[in-house]
Amino acid sequence: MQLYPYLSFNGECEAAFRCYEKALGGKIVYLMTYGESPVAGETPPEWRGKVYHATFTAGAVTFAGADPLPAEYRKPQGFTVMLQMDGAEETERAFTALAEGANVEMPLQETFWALRFGALTDRFGTPWIIQCEKPT
Repeated sequence: MQLYPYLSFNGECEAAFRCYEKALGGKIVYLMTYGESPVAGETPPEWRGKVYHATFTAGAVTFAGADPLPAEYRKPQGFTVMLQMDGAEETERAFTALAEGANVEMPLQETFWALRFGALTDRFGTPWIIQCEKPT
């Protein structure tokens, strides 16, 4: 069994995934717009360029996302995406990139359990915890 978070965006899925490519060093491995999908004819013209489904990978991390139709979009709540990074430098780079335009709830810092730990909600509305644990 594997867990793949599925993120919803309010028309900004492609921009968010492009940001995640840069921030996390990953890649969008699949992206289909509404205009390319089987529901293209039932989709309002202004939404056909929005993301029907996309998949992102970075190392062992995979998540997917989409732009639900405006009447179906719900603001993310009740979850946080947590990334365990391999080193302090990589953690700082990823956190800094995700923090652009974000609401930083806890700046990246050393804690009693982690070399680096920080929390933010990115400019696309996705909540993140990013950490690098201390060696045991």
